[in-house]
Amino acid sequence: MSLRDRLQATLKDAMKAKEADRLSTLRLINAAIKDREIAVRGESDGAVVDDAAILAILGRMVKQRQESARAYEEGGRLELAEKELAEISVISEFLPKQLTEAEVAAAIEAAIAEAGATSIRDMGKVMAVLKGKYTGQMDFGAVGPMVKDKLA
Repeated sequence: MSLRDRLQATLKDAMKAKEADRLSTLRLINAAIKDREIAVRGESDGAVVDDAAILAILGRMVKQRQESARAYEEGGRLELAEKELAEISVISEFLPKQLTEAEVAAAIEAAIAEAGATSIRDMGKVMAVLKGKYTGQMDFGAVGPMVKDKLA
């Protein structure tokens, strides 16, 4: 079952169960995917948003909500922060399990070996390998400095 099919099935279940907050978040996910499809449609004929692109969209959505929740907490708006955190939990259901620090370190070592990286100039190659294999499973903002340290 593709990720899109899982999203649609979950959306239907939320409608039947009358879970308004969950339904709202699932509709936001679908809207983001549709936006991406429209953007891709303009670039090439018949292009479809695949599971990897959907995972990237979901990852961005989680990151946006984490930043918003942090801002709301700092501003004393705890009810809005809780809403953002609830949306994160719904979105996270569709993301693969996050890798542990040890698994991330091992993945970085493997990607460096696979890319044949020897210096900091090869960082882009290593990041491309990681993004190809581990989209949605690690925070690439945190992984970048780790790769840089290994290559320095």
